[in-house]
Amino acid sequence: MRLGSADNTNSVVVFELYQNYPNPVIGKTTISFILPKDHEDAEIKIYNIKGQLVKELGFNEADVEFNAVWDCTNNHNKPVSNGIYFYKVISGEYSALKKMIIMK
Repeated sequence: MRLGSADNTNSVVVFELYQNYPNPVIGKTTISFILPKDHEDAEIKIYNIKGQLVKELGFNEADVEFNAVWDCTNNHNKPVSNGIYFYKVISGEYSALKKMIIMK
């Protein structure tokens, strides 16, 4: 989501979720996002193709740019299986969802 004038000059990023890299994932992946300066604590939730929660990562830093590394493990630190996963970043009223593929 971006705010700014109609012609997009001087636009200000208030929330941006980027595609993870590498994708497809082999071993670990980086999830990057930008939050507004006055953001609340953020979290990343990772879901399997069935919509089941696999992993939660939380952030309470003062930064606005984040690079989270996920090692393809679940909340019990067990490796996840190959397949399609979704990651969702949530911070207050802001949220976004993207897809990734795990291949080992």
